[in-house]
Amino acid sequence: MVQPFAGFTGRDAPAESDLYRCVHCGLCLSSCPTYVETALEMESPRGRLALMKAVNEGRVEITPRIVSHWEACLQCRACEAVCPSGVPYGRIMERTRSQVRAAGLQSRELKRFSRFFLNSALPNPRRLRMGANLIRLYQRLGIQKLVRLSHLLYLLPGGIGKLESQLPPLSKRFFGPSDAVHPAQGAKKMTVALLSGCVMPLMQGPTMEATVRVLTRNGCDVMVPQGQGCCGALNTHAGDLENARAMARTNIDSLMGAGVERIITSSAGCGSSMKEYAELLKDDPEHRNKAIRFSGMTQDVTEFLVGLPFQVPTATVNRRITFQDPCHLAHAQRITAAPRTILNSIPGVELVEMENSSLCCGGAGIYSSVQPALSQRLLKRKMDSITATDTQEVITANPGCMLQVEMGFKSQGTNGRVRHVVDILDEAYGLE
Repeated sequence: MVQPFAGFTGRDAPAESDLYRCVHCGLCLSSCPTYVETALEMESPRGRLALMKAVNEGRVEITPRIVSHWEACLQCRACEAVCPSGVPYGRIMERTRSQVRAAGLQSRELKRFSRFFLNSALPNPRRLRMGANLIRLYQRLGIQKLVRLSHLLYLLPGGIGKLESQLPPLSKRFFGPSDAVHPAQGAKKMTVALLSGCVMPLMQGPTMEATVRVLTRNGCDVMVPQGQGCCGALNTHAGDLENARAMARTNIDSLMGAGVERIITSSAGCGSSMKEYAELLKDDPEHRNKAIRFSGMTQDVTEFLVGLPFQVPTATVNRRITFQDPCHLAHAQRITAAPRTILNSIPGVELVEMENSSLCCGGAGIYSSVQPALSQRLLKRKMDSITATDTQEVITANPGCMLQVEMGFKSQGTNGRVRHVVDILDEAYGLE
């Protein structure tokens, strides 16, 4: 007889009812990016679940080797979308990583990244923005180029040189919360709150501004309330559930406190996390019911626009594009039609579907930083699919995907363009 939680313990242990839903059918294998790339059973959802069950039953202990298989998971949740047994793999993996973190067995790379970014920067919006301002100056004044040519950072301990080499260029204009209300154009349909978040306003500020313009154009009063912060997705994926819960509480109080009818996000990863606040805070007596309401109010911007419905542009944008499905939009939120409805509505736009458009690009939050080798293999596969479409522009709906595909173009030495769905819709509106 199975002894429950012989290896996994505490409030954040994976639930036995979740773990033992898997019937080992293998339908997840062909959908799992790491299995497709490596053909190794232990790099598949079924293999990783088998290791979790072995730990839970006390047959094996958590070891660095076992942890390496769990950390190689992208948490893209493609397996969930095809699982006939409804295994909540994402939730299981988050809780398993929480056990790994509590045991102090995270890889050196993840520990380092957690210390500098997940634990210090993301929970503190002011600290994050201050650091971003310094990095932007470092990049724009040409200091970064000189430092990289010197290779001096690689002489410092802690992998500073490697972390610096992965810094993406920051946006020329930062976006952020304010007390202003952006008024609807024409007849008002709704008042919405927009998540500013953490990474996207610093790296894709113009896209956030385009989101506001698109929403106001479609009859929404838009608020970007003060007091909000990071959605907590990256911390949740890394097993840092307590910091993630604190971030969730902050956003619930800030965004719902604005008295809005919907909560909108332009980041697929953020939207997926926010729609699952009810699960994250189910044991919180003060925020449990608020979290249920919050999750029900949250929508991806493409999902929201199609549901309004949005105004179809009249200006022509003559462009041949392809669409990259973000994992947490297609697999976690099960939204694939909405962005294509918007793109196909724009006169002159030719949408060419790429092969395996929903197979992960290898970005996956901090994955490209902590698992660089496998991330690059997945990115190459994605770039090959993009190249085969012979298109001028890649459209997606998540900041991590945008950065990863931009890095792919840079590594190829090509000038491909990557934008968000709202960017091209905003362009079409602006041409009218």
